[in-house]
Parts: sequence; structure tokens; C-alpha cells
Amino acid sequence: MALFNLKINGKSQEVDVDPSTPLLWVLRDHLQMVGTKYGCGIAQCGACTIHLNGTATRSCMLTVAMVGNSEVTTIEGLSENGDHPVQKAWLEVDVPQCGYCQAGQIMTAAALLEQNPNPTDEEIEMAMNGNICRCGTYVRIKKAVKMAAENNS
Repeated sequence: MALFNLKINGKSQEVDVDPSTPLLWVLRDHLQMVGTKYGCGIAQCGACTIHLNGTATRSCMLTVAMVGNSEVTTIEGLSENGDHPVQKAWLEVDVPQCGYCQAGQIMTAAALLEQNPNPTDEEIEMAMNGNICRCGTYVRIKKAVKMAAENNS
């Protein structure tokens, strides 16, 4: 075990865990931040996406030792009141069905719009490509990303 001082959602969080523990499990099991979901465990589905220094990153394959002094943002820290432009667009378009993948989808979309405030359809599809939605709401996801981009400009 080792002591780690992590910067999560703008706050310092101290955890005593094995250095090889995936950040996903630190968030969920040690810090009770359960918005970030476990999907596949091999960084292929996107359910566990968080921001690491603003970049969409899969937390299931990122060990706590790899985080270092990086700033981690989870779905809980994206906005205080759920009023981030992507979250608002998600509700407006009624994107979720089962909702399981939505935190990862939203985090990926928010990172995209932070880097590219006015993405093309192709850029949205490329950025969101690694996030799997078992319910198949891809058309609504793209519509919501476009709406968030328009409302944020």
C-alpha cells in the first residue's frame, strides 16, 4: 500500500492503496464517486472515461500511481449543478435509454468541445467512436454534441 494525494474535481483526496490499483476503483470503491462506470476493464468501451488534465482518459487502465499531480475530473466534477452545456443538451435531446454509458459519453463529448468548440460531424464521430452505447443512441448523442457546441458558442 502507498499513500497518494490526488487532485480530483478541484479537491485534494488522500487514498492509501496499492500503486497498481486502477483509478476507476479508487474513485468508486475508496472515494465513493460512482458516476464513473465499469464497462469492460480493457479501455475499449468508454464507460469509465474521466478527464486527466482536460483530456478524455479511460480510468480502468490508468493506475493510481500514473496519475501523479494530474488534475482528475469525473462526471461529478464536470459541473456543480449538472448544467454543463453537454449535460443540458443530453437532457434536451433525451439521449439516455439505460444510461449506463452516459457518464463516459458526456465526459468524452465535453473534452472534445473543450479542444474543438465547433466540431464537424466527422470530428464528432471520430471523437465519440471509442464510446460504446449498447442501446444504440448514437444519432441522439451526435445531435446533443452539436447542440452543446451551438449553445456554448
